[in-house]
This record gives sequence, C-alpha cells and structure tokens, in this order.
Amino acid sequence: MARGNANPSLWWKLSWQLSLVLVIVVATVIVGLCVYGALILSPNVGLKDRLTHALEDSLIRDPQGRLVVVESENLKAFKADNDRLWFIAAAQDSQSVRYGAVPEVYAEMAPYVRFMRDADIRGASGVNETASIDAIATPLGEMRVMYGGNTSTANNFLTMVTSLAPIYVPLLAIAVPALFLTIPRIVSRGLAGLKGVVRMAAEIDPRHGGARLPLEDVPQEVTPLIIAFNSVLDRLEEQFRARRRFLIDAAHELRTPIAIMQTRIDGMPEGAARLRLMKDVARLGETAEQLLDFERNDQATDLHEMVDLVDIARTVVADLAPLAISAGYEISFDSEVERFERLGSLSALPRAVSNLVRNAIDHGGNAGLISVIVSRSGSISVSDEGPGIPAAQRDQVFDPFYRVKPRSNGAGLGLSLVKQIISDHGGRVMVDSSTGGTTFTIQL
Repeated sequence: MARGNANPSLWWKLSWQLSLVLVIVVATVIVGLCVYGALILSPNVGLKDRLTHALEDSLIRDPQGRLVVVESENLKAFKADNDRLWFIAAAQDSQSVRYGAVPEVYAEMAPYVRFMRDADIRGASGVNETASIDAIATPLGEMRVMYGGNTSTANNFLTMVTSLAPIYVPLLAIAVPALFLTIPRIVSRGLAGLKGVVRMAAEIDPRHGGARLPLEDVPQEVTPLIIAFNSVLDRLEEQFRARRRFLIDAAHELRTPIAIMQTRIDGMPEGAARLRLMKDVARLGETAEQLLDFERNDQATDLHEMVDLVDIARTVVADLAPLAISAGYEISFDSEVERFERLGSLSALPRAVSNLVRNAIDHGGNAGLISVIVSRSGSISVSDEGPGIPAAQRDQVFDPFYRVKPRSNGAGLGLSLVKQIISDHGGRVMVDSSTGGTTFTIQL
C-alpha cells in the first residue's frame, strides 16, 4: 500500500461508519419490535406454526363422519418437545375433539370455541394457564382451535422474526443499498469545501506572500486548523522577509569594500600576489552577486515575456567564452533549431544558463570541452568532461550553500538558483554524471 494511504480517508471513514450505524439502528428496531411482540402477544404465539403443521395429518373423520385425532408422526414429535401440549379443535358443524390434558377451566368452553376466530385468554384470578384461539386451515377445512402448553419466549421471538420477515426483508433490501449510495454522496458534498482548501494549500508558496486558506464552505470543526495554518504562514512569510532583507543588505554592503579592495589591488605592482588577490576579490564579488540574484528571484518574477531560448544560450556562451578559454577549456554551442520561443523571464533564464556554464568552468577540471546544446524540444544541455559528481550527492547539489567539495570556491548558490528559476517556469533540471563528465539539462 502506498505511503499516502497510511491515514484512512475521512470520506470513506464517515461513509461506512454512518452507513453501519444506520444499518445497526434499523436492525435494532426490528429486533426490538420482535422482542416487544414476543412479550406483549400471547405466550402461545410460538406454538401456532408447529400446531398447524401437526394438525395437517392428525385431524381426520372416522367412517361415521365424526371428528377424531390420530397421533401422527408430526403430532408425536410436537408432543415430545412440548409435554404439556393440549388443544380443542372445533369444526363448523359443531363437532369438536380434544387432545392432551385440557385445563378444566377451558374444557367448559369447548362448545363455544367454534364461535371464536382469534382470542388470547389469560390473566383470570386463580388461573395460571394461558390459552389461545386461532382459525387454522386443515385438510378438513378451517378449524377453530383453542390450545396451550409449554410457552417459551425464545420460540415466540423466533416466530415473530419469521412472521415479520415479509416486512423487514424488503425494507432492508431497499434501505441498505440506499444508505451506502446516498451517505457517501452526502459526506462528499459536506467535504467539498475542504477538498478545495486542500488543493489551495498544496499550491501555496511561502516565498510569495499573501496567499491564505479561505474559511468559507469548510466544516466548522476544521476552521481552527485552517486558522492555525494561516497563522503559521504569517510567521513563515515574516521570517522569509527578514532573511531576504538581511541577505540583500549584506550583499549590498559587501559591494563597497569589494570595490575598494579591487581599486587598491589595481594599484599594486604586477606579480603572483596581485593575481591571487584579484582572483579572490572576483570570487567574493561573484558570491555577493549570487546572493542578490538568489534573493531577487524569490520575489515576483515576470514570466510573460516572449523569450528565444536559442538566443539566450548563444549569448551566454559568447559572454563566458573568454572566461572558459582562460581557465583551460574549449567551449562550443550548437542548436537543433533556428529559434525556440516561449513565455518566460528575460532576466531570470539567462542567469540560469549562465550559472550552469559557470558551474562547468568551476568543476570541469580546467580541461576538455564545455558544450552547450539546444535541442529540438527546447531543452538546454550544458556538458563538461570533468571528474563527475558522486551518485550519493547528485540530489544535494541543488540545495542552497551545498558544495560537492567543501573547500571548493563559490558559495554553493549557483545550482540552487538554477533550480529555483526553472521551477518558477514550471520546468525541471536533470543531472547525468559519470567519471567522464557531467551534463545538466534544463527542460521547460
């Protein structure tokens, strides 16, 4: 399972839990009704179904047409499970027949059983027996039967569950799918505002201030979290502004002493010491400029200018060719197309390509060829023939202030600035390196 699925979906969790709760509520109501019916209705309600089955082959008429009871297998089995079973069956022709030990108080009612279709007889003073009267269909026609015996709440409950099945089974068959279909939709609508907030949160860049998550159309329970998140954004933006002010001020302050140092070095006599000082001051000035570029790019950049990538790459190579040649390299430029225009920043993209070429000059081993190629798809590749970048460090070279060799020249901002500029343009920077050289490719 993907790591992103480690936390359960709130939509799924709410959907299945609410559906399960409603199903349990419906099931509880059904069970409750059955329990209520088993306790309120006649205690003999559980006997009726088995008695009906037993009477099918137990009631017959003898050759003289008299109604008699024979102990069929069904009746014997019923009697074995209910040793107190008794009944009086009365036909509409006034004949009646008895079975079992009929309580004396009910035996006197035998002549009147045929007049009653449905009755529950209980609660009389001094009478513990409960009797019920039902109209039961038999092969001999409808019989009015008064009966009693061992009562069981469990049997009554099961009888109620069975008898109510035609009601609750269709209800559940309709309700359960409806619940599982409608509840997820309701939950999804309730979380629709939160989904929009999540999308906006992923697009927020603290470097570009002013973006905040809205509080409209989100559940009230989530509002404190959004307020806390916006508060964190406030603090982050303040820290970014403070860092930017510090670095820009520091870079500007460095310019004056660097210019003074350069003027004094220019007045020194020729020699190795003067040359070393000039290189050190040039490196210091380049670092200050990179700091300024790094912080300027954090601010809003106009990405809606029409730029020609071929012209940008060609110009950078022309500008840096003297520096590359003086460092011991050959440098070349090639393009598979005459022009490749697109929208972008006319000031930021040249800085990105220039930093890649400068990086090749600094780390290419001061020998071999530095080649800059613009492909037909618009990608710009800068290659050198240096010692390469170790595999473990290739993902780190784009981090601010990171240097492959800790004692190497430079502040470690050049490649970080390249990645920042290209990311602002919706592109990416790829690196391919081996012991035979390194290639950085900008893909916009």
